[in-house]
Amino acid sequence: MTLEINRIHDNFCATGQMTLESLAEAAELGFKTIFNYRPDGEGGAEQPTSAELKAKAEQLGLNYFHIPVVPGNLQPEQVQEFIDLYAKAAKPALGFCRGGTRAAKVFELANVESV
Repeated sequence: MTLEINRIHDNFCATGQMTLESLAEAAELGFKTIFNYRPDGEGGAEQPTSAELKAKAEQLGLNYFHIPVVPGNLQPEQVQEFIDLYAKAAKPALGFCRGGTRAAKVFELANVESV
């Protein structure tokens, strides 16, 4: 599987649903931190759980954060959580959700382009 990456900023990109295999690809591409915006179970049984993804990410030396955003229901506290985590996170970071839209939107609303 080849990740389809949307560069949002020098230090932040967005992509669609990640798998255990695509985490390895992200590490090979030089990403240091993964942000998962997808609630567990949103995509059904074939979607890996956040716990599975976190374990694999950490095994690969990646930082991993889960901020589950329900589609169409992004909350201000979720944006603030991203701001706080992103400020301390190793860069570059890769955010994902079903198609990458939520990941890009959180970054846009966070207004952290200078970080």
